[in-house]
Amino acid sequence: MKFVVASYGTRGDIEPCAAVGVELARRGHDVRLAVPPNLIDFVESAGLSAVAYGNRDSQKQLDEQFLHNAWKIQNPIKLLREAMAPVTEGWAELSAMLTPVAKDADLLLTGQIYQEVVANVAEHFDIPLAALHFYPMRANGEIAFPARLPAPLVRSTITALDWLYWRMTKGVEDAQRRELGLPKASSPAPHRMTNRGSVEIQAYDEMCFPGLAAEWRGRRPFVGALTMGLPTDADDEVAAWVSAGTPPIYFGFGSMPVGTLADRVAMIGAACRQLGERALICSGPRDSTDGIQLFDHVKVVPRVNHAAIFPACRAVVHHGGAGTTAAGLRAGIPTLILWVTSDQPIWAAQVKRLKVGRGRRFSSTTGESLATDLRAILGPECVARARDVGARMTKPEASIAAAADLLEDTAQRGHAGPSAEGPSGRQRPV
Repeated sequence: MKFVVASYGTRGDIEPCAAVGVELARRGHDVRLAVPPNLIDFVESAGLSAVAYGNRDSQKQLDEQFLHNAWKIQNPIKLLREAMAPVTEGWAELSAMLTPVAKDADLLLTGQIYQEVVANVAEHFDIPLAALHFYPMRANGEIAFPARLPAPLVRSTITALDWLYWRMTKGVEDAQRRELGLPKASSPAPHRMTNRGSVEIQAYDEMCFPGLAAEWRGRRPFVGALTMGLPTDADDEVAAWVSAGTPPIYFGFGSMPVGTLADRVAMIGAACRQLGERALICSGPRDSTDGIQLFDHVKVVPRVNHAAIFPACRAVVHHGGAGTTAAGLRAGIPTLILWVTSDQPIWAAQVKRLKVGRGRRFSSTTGESLATDLRAILGPECVARARDVGARMTKPEASIAAAADLLEDTAQRGHAGPSAEGPSGRQRPV
């Protein structure tokens, strides 16, 4: 069978799609990924075929857009407007690049960003659609953002946000649908995807959101986080440093622009010295090593294999990306999330809810608060709880196999289901 996977974003958005793509290819299927041009080499290094999805470097786009100042913005309307600009600008370009690639596919799989673009292409070709969700995107009462709110309020808030996003993108989406020969959409994409029978795979552990599976009653299957655990050229060096002393605390913030590396090293180095801990710091993709103060108890590396290194650490401190959070939980060690944007405060809230760590906004973090938070998560109760949760997390191999099984089953069933708008344009319940 032919599977086409379209995913936009930075590496954290692409790796889950690549992980399941590798498994589908291993099973003998024809798999092609459409990803931002700066991540084609990453996908091809995993043995997959890749084509450009958009013309811009997604990491550079992230740096240039609002995220580098997101933690300073207090006005949510301003934040929303800045966030929506690149979304609407890239819509037509992505559709034009994906449409010829998707022709004759047995199934289209979309990542989390630009699901609407992929859903419309799937509807155009009348082929099944599947989506990967890295946190609970659809209406539910389980999410905490980051404070725990009444379930009905949470559901209505998510529904309202879906509607607002649809209204703000309706112009470019209607233009795409017109180009594809489809009628204008009369409801948000989540409704349309449900009406077509799309499978929405929850690529995180069910235990992270107690009660969510019962609320959704099996409509959105959980498989656990999808990662490849790829080795890096720094693995031997990192392993040697780790084994030469006491287990370190890991610090890394993925693709998030969180100030200069020199400032982070200074703050982390001081906090860990105060606690008598060692620190392993993973620099970001755009970080400069200029001006970094060297410490005997601190090591800075450009990349780390989370699956290999986290189990050898005392704790992990990071931005709260879904993949990094899952890697820390699977390692069975405490977590401190210093979040910046997007779904990161949701994961910070879940870490606190599971009693395996703490979370706070990165912009509110100081050397003093960092030392206090680290001291708390290294306490015996949190350490024991993290070990217990880690033992109950879905193993990476099982997660990938479960996701691939779902995609094969969906593709084999063939027809995508009823029309997007449902009988007589009426919407089915989500």
